[in-house]
Amino acid sequence: MKNIFLSLLIFVVMSLLHAQLSDWEVGFLKLPGGSYGMFSLFMLIFCSIITGIGLLTVIIFRKNYYSILRIAILFEVIYLLFLIISGNNPFLYFYEATNENLLMIMVYGNAPVIFMIVYLIHLLYSKINSSSDKK
Repeated sequence: MKNIFLSLLIFVVMSLLHAQLSDWEVGFLKLPGGSYGMFSLFMLIFCSIITGIGLLTVIIFRKNYYSILRIAILFEVIYLLFLIISGNNPFLYFYEATNENLLMIMVYGNAPVIFMIVYLIHLLYSKINSSSDKK
């Protein structure tokens, strides 16, 4: 039961990080608020669907997802798979250089950035666990 709650926590944190980074990217690119003002909310809904699918996967394959790192990899694989399936082409920017197409590259680029943040959290978590085991 511990890994289900841990995975839910990791999924929620990663979803919020994706939504926040996409909000910062829209502001950085100065995209119009009428078209892209709700983009971060869309990303939050998108990541909530991924969270549901990932949580269902963790429940079904409970024995395989015991660490933060494996749960983060699962989230990012589903995230990138859904971006590819949804038709977002990150290479379109090289044919037509607009800020809207640059946003798609940045949305794909969020995945490794957030994975590295979660990896650092994993290192900190494992360091705390190893120090508490020695006592």
